[in-house]
Amino acid sequence: MQRSQPRAATPIGKHTPDAELARRAADGEEAAFAAIMRRYNQRMFRTARSILKSDADAEDAVQEAYIHAWRALGSFRADASLSTWLVRIVANEALGRLRRKSAQVIPLDATMQTLDPDLKAALAGEPEREPDAMTLRAQLRTLVEAQIDRLPEAFRSVFVLRTIEELSVEDVAQALDIPEATVRTRLFRARSLLREGLASQMDTATADAFSFDGARCDRIVAGVLARGRSEGLVVD
Repeated sequence: MQRSQPRAATPIGKHTPDAELARRAADGEEAAFAAIMRRYNQRMFRTARSILKSDADAEDAVQEAYIHAWRALGSFRADASLSTWLVRIVANEALGRLRRKSAQVIPLDATMQTLDPDLKAALAGEPEREPDAMTLRAQLRTLVEAQIDRLPEAFRSVFVLRTIEELSVEDVAQALDIPEATVRTRLFRARSLLREGLASQMDTATADAFSFDGARCDRIVAGVLARGRSEGLVVD
């Protein structure tokens, strides 16, 4: 008896459900797993980067995590969140690399603060196209990312997943394998530390604001002297 020809798979698009992508990828369909990666690359990278604090190390961890995920897709339960499942895999991979480097987590305490919505919007990279706005956003993003990198690893991971990736408290807890109460506590402290760090940077920058030296000073002095000469205020 001849085997029937397999039915042609439906095209993959941005609205293809995660469960279908997972099933098709588990069956060996490369395009399905490629779609999964494109859908979650940013979240996976941000998760790994929040733990490892290195772009190169994060990329390596994400690639390795995807390999682990692809191999284990057969055991993925469709009633669970594919996103949370993937984040947990990459978090474990990144944490394993961190332990191998004997990195230490430094506990810090701080008071309660909240993250300004403007800072959150800057991190999200909202599509402002004006050159000045894009330059300002890039500068702000650099400042905020530097402060996030200074957070202790345990706080940093929670902050990135909850505030930047906007995962629910429940999803963050599942992804990092910690209680929901711990997620809330670490987020509370991360926001406090971030606010304090940014405030310190602002204090330093404020001291130099509207600086009156260099070219601006020279320009004003020259202009006033020229005006004084023209009005006979200068005595030869």
